[in-house]
Amino acid sequence: MDSAEGIRLRKLQALRPIQTKPIKEMPQSSDLDDHFLKEEEEEPLSPAGRLFHEPNFNIHVIAIMGCKTKIYPDVFKANLPHTLLKHPRFSSLLDKKDGGTMKWVRTKVNLDKHIIIPDMDSNMNSSSSGDKYLEDYIYNLTKTTIDKSRPLWDLHLLNIKTSEAESVVIFRTHHSLGDGISLMSLLLACMRQISNPEALPTLPTAAKKKNGGPTKIGFVGRIWRCFLGVWWVLQLLRNTFVDVLVFIATALFLKDTQTLIKGPSGSEFKPRRIVFKIVSLDDMKLIKNAMDVTINDVAVGITQAGLSKYLNRRYGLDQDNKNTQIENNNNLPNKIRLRSILFVNIRPSGGIQKASAFFQRLFTSTTMAFSNVVGPLEEIGFYSHPMAYLAATTYGQANELMVNFQSYVNKMTIVLSVDEDTIPNPHQLNEDIAESLKLIKDFITKKELAN
Repeated sequence: MDSAEGIRLRKLQALRPIQTKPIKEMPQSSDLDDHFLKEEEEEPLSPAGRLFHEPNFNIHVIAIMGCKTKIYPDVFKANLPHTLLKHPRFSSLLDKKDGGTMKWVRTKVNLDKHIIIPDMDSNMNSSSSGDKYLEDYIYNLTKTTIDKSRPLWDLHLLNIKTSEAESVVIFRTHHSLGDGISLMSLLLACMRQISNPEALPTLPTAAKKKNGGPTKIGFVGRIWRCFLGVWWVLQLLRNTFVDVLVFIATALFLKDTQTLIKGPSGSEFKPRRIVFKIVSLDDMKLIKNAMDVTINDVAVGITQAGLSKYLNRRYGLDQDNKNTQIENNNNLPNKIRLRSILFVNIRPSGGIQKASAFFQRLFTSTTMAFSNVVGPLEEIGFYSHPMAYLAATTYGQANELMVNFQSYVNKMTIVLSVDEDTIPNPHQLNEDIAESLKLIKDFITKKELAN
């Protein structure tokens, strides 16, 4: 697979087109043109789609994919029409007419306007210079929005060697095309397993806990089980009531503490510095099994620990502390409120402008956003280009910090999307999160060896 010919010989015909809704009744040839005109009728945007086109909620999704080989653009151009472009959203224009109603209108896609191949510096030979080029390239990309005169996506092919890959693919879409999970699923549908070029990627499913089988329970046991059931319901109702109150309070007046990683309003209009670090998914699984929690719990835990360490250091330096043991001191202010928000789909509401203002208040009242996306279990290829890692994030949101976890085989990529004016050293924050994972893993390992 070191040549273009080798890539093309990987049974590209095995890539099955993405299935769309079948035509219920095919008209006669005389009515064929009218039929396809009906098939391409304008479709209005969903409420969530319209929300993402509000000026203060103009969010883009970026998927960064490292390749183990050189990229061959002709292979992408040959396969995209049979896969990604079969989905209506990726072959439709955003049209605004009829009193401001936004609609999707099918159009012919010119791939030359969607596939971007930047000129690379021939003197850039080291992987460290490649890492810096990639980081700056994405940073400059976040200064722009996708041209609405064509379908809202583009694909950037960078034949540049970095510390983690031989080349990099950057897939950018507007968030109105779909939520992060659906966009990632659609992208994975264009890929195939390296070990089996005809098989789609496999995603892990939640393992069901094994039941030991029916057991006889006495009268006292049944009474105790009923009591526990009632107590569980009461606790659920209490927690739900408290969560609803906190949610409403956050939307109205309750704001996070103004820490060093929470800046002034307006960050949604600033470019983003996007950095990532790859850690071991096996280490996270070790912690998960030892503590009987989920991978998401581990991701949240190490993020919280990393943020505490990062903030403690910055507050120590901000106080002009001459002590060389700054990190060993507690420099954090008392009673910090630091919360995260997750992106969710929006149901029909009284008005997109009202929804936009509502979610804007939620974002500006909290400090960060967080997500954890499950990736394939086996190595995959993007049109026969083997993937080294996957990393996804967003820009255009009102938080100064976005933390994304993306798994791939036995790797976990931690991606940070930050406002540099508020978080000037995101690499250090990423290192602190990774170091927190290592500290917890080492503690568990030593404890198991001691036992």
